[in-house]
Amino acid sequence: MNVVLWIVAGVLAALYLGAGGMKLVTPREKLLENPNMGWTADFSATAIKAIGAIEIVGAIGLILPWALDIARVLTPLAATGLAIVQIGAIIVHARRKETKALPMNVVLLVLAAFVAVGRFAG
Repeated sequence: MNVVLWIVAGVLAALYLGAGGMKLVTPREKLLENPNMGWTADFSATAIKAIGAIEIVGAIGLILPWALDIARVLTPLAATGLAIVQIGAIIVHARRKETKALPMNVVLLVLAAFVAVGRFAG
């Protein structure tokens, strides 16, 4: 089970580092041009950057505490935080009727919850 948790946490960390990094460094106007980022029209540039920063911190939290055996409780807390981010994303996409984004959000939510439960138990 530990190996599966590491794999899922690693995949989630890679996805969130990429997505968060993009939100953090790309100007809002450029994000608005992307057809998959229509939700950015509802948020300020500061809010988008904050979401990106949260995703990056969450990604780091999925790996480092458990890997370094320092404050290991931070790993399931990070996974819980990323699950909450996905709940927010699901709400935003549902309100905007962006149904194409919902399956990926649900998968990320389930995977983050899996890591949270697995690491809280371990």
